[in-house]
Amino acid sequence: MTKELGMTMNQIYNLAVEMAKKVDPRGSDLPKNPYPDSVILNITNQSPIKSPISQIKTILAGIDMDSAEILLAHFLKVDLAISHHPQGKALADLGKAIPLQADLMHSQIGVPINIAEGVLKKRIAEVKRQIAPINHYQTIDMSKHSEVNFMCLHTVCDNLAWNFVENKLKNLDPRKLPPTGKTIPGRQKPTIVKDVVNLLLTIPEYQEAKNRGAGPTIIAGSPQNRAGRVATTEFTGGTDGGKLIYPALANAGLGTIISMHMKEESREEAEKNHINVVCAGHIASDSLGMNLFLDELEKKGIEVIPTSGLIRVKRN
Repeated sequence: MTKELGMTMNQIYNLAVEMAKKVDPRGSDLPKNPYPDSVILNITNQSPIKSPISQIKTILAGIDMDSAEILLAHFLKVDLAISHHPQGKALADLGKAIPLQADLMHSQIGVPINIAEGVLKKRIAEVKRQIAPINHYQTIDMSKHSEVNFMCLHTVCDNLAWNFVENKLKNLDPRKLPPTGKTIPGRQKPTIVKDVVNLLLTIPEYQEAKNRGAGPTIIAGSPQNRAGRVATTEFTGGTDGGKLIYPALANAGLGTIISMHMKEESREEAEKNHINVVCAGHIASDSLGMNLFLDELEKKGIEVIPTSGLIRVKRN
């Protein structure tokens, strides 16, 4: 008897959470679901999917899922739409994902935990105020009327992207990179900032982003600056940590940040504290995290249709 391919919505969601927890910078002592910005948003009561225990075989996946993408999901008759960026209560609760960054700054960079938590408090309150006026449920209402199952997977996928790039940094052999400047034979970390850019460009999502005009860019510092300690500090944990984190990162000895994106006031603060910044690219980084998860769904026989800016790269 042939085993039926596909997964239930609950299985898909639980898989995402478990994958994220395995690489979470906070370690293994986590609550059952520590990701308030990643939730199941809508379960339709209509055929062919009638409940969270029904089989999902086709998915429309994108970075952003607004009303247009939900209508596309309805038109294509897919079983599920997955957005990376949060909607509904997941968006309203985005600030609750930011405390993860305090543990990342402490465990990965060495910022004292009291300082890490302290500099993030103002940012958490600021994000809550910024998000409050947004029409959180507009797209969810569209998914209900269009009979489309809908979920968002934000920090869970950002964790995967963060871990992937961190592992690239740890395993870097500068002798395999294009010659960009003096390197120390056998050293496992970049020696100049341009090496960090070239490292990112070994990842297909960033290669394609460069082709699209949005590839990795040095936005603070210069290509020939020594990189010092390099870390991906703004890849996961809801949104950026705000400008107050950069003095703390500098005092902890960080030399170069790889970020998904950065506001101008934050860039200026990083530059003021002599921290080099490589902006990897927002959509490319989001695509990387999504792809690492979507590959696991394809292993289960699920068809994935990419849209909404998702740079689909398969590693199966």
